[in-house]
Amino acid sequence: MTKSLTVVKGLLFVTLACAPARSPAAVAAQDNDNKSVKQDVKDAGGSTKSAFKKVGGKVKKDTKKVVNKAAGKTAQGADKVEDKTKQQ
Repeated sequence: MTKSLTVVKGLLFVTLACAPARSPAAVAAQDNDNKSVKQDVKDAGGSTKSAFKKVGGKVKKDTKKVVNKAAGKTAQGADKVEDKTKQQ
């Protein structure tokens, strides 16, 4: 317990000793850059999500159309085969 407390005190001392080396303006500029980067990543994620939703909806719609058309053509072919079988 005392060893970890000593380590924490040492880290706190080093952190506070180095803190004045960074000016508040530099810290603020870096925070703004980090915020803008984070926001850019969030925006990109949102754009990707909406794009996938649009594509997914179109794929679903087109798949239904193709499946229904194929089912209709299969039924049409089956009717032709049935007609040919009845004629004989």
